[in-house]
Amino acid sequence: MKSFVRLRLSPSRLHTAGVAALAATVLMATLPQQADAAARRAANFDGTWNVMFTTQAGNCSATYNAPFAVAGRRVMSAGGGKVTGGITSGGNVAVQISVGASVARGRGRLAGATGSGTWSGLIQGDRCRGVWQATRS
Repeated sequence: MKSFVRLRLSPSRLHTAGVAALAATVLMATLPQQADAAARRAANFDGTWNVMFTTQAGNCSATYNAPFAVAGRRVMSAGGGKVTGGITSGGNVAVQISVGASVARGRGRLAGATGSGTWSGLIQGDRCRGVWQATRS
């Protein structure tokens, strides 16, 4: 003897089941798009950035220029010194720069093709601080 399970849905439950199935389909189709969008947002700062540091306090050079590279969530040197740091998908950036015995830390924000922030450090034995501005090459 064969047994069958018969599922009977009222029109309102059938409608609810259809809506739930449609919602699940839309959600499954949207998840990869959201992941792609997140990857694009994280990568929208990729490239080489020319950074100009301006000293506001301390006995350091008045200005200094350095290229930085951004790849995904990482910030690194694009020439000269050791640069380590990271960037959020919203553009908030934090870095540490080391050249010989000199060390400086900077924080700020990139948006589009420009950025700005503050820095402070011990540069050739002098405590200095200032601001920085960046433009993407």
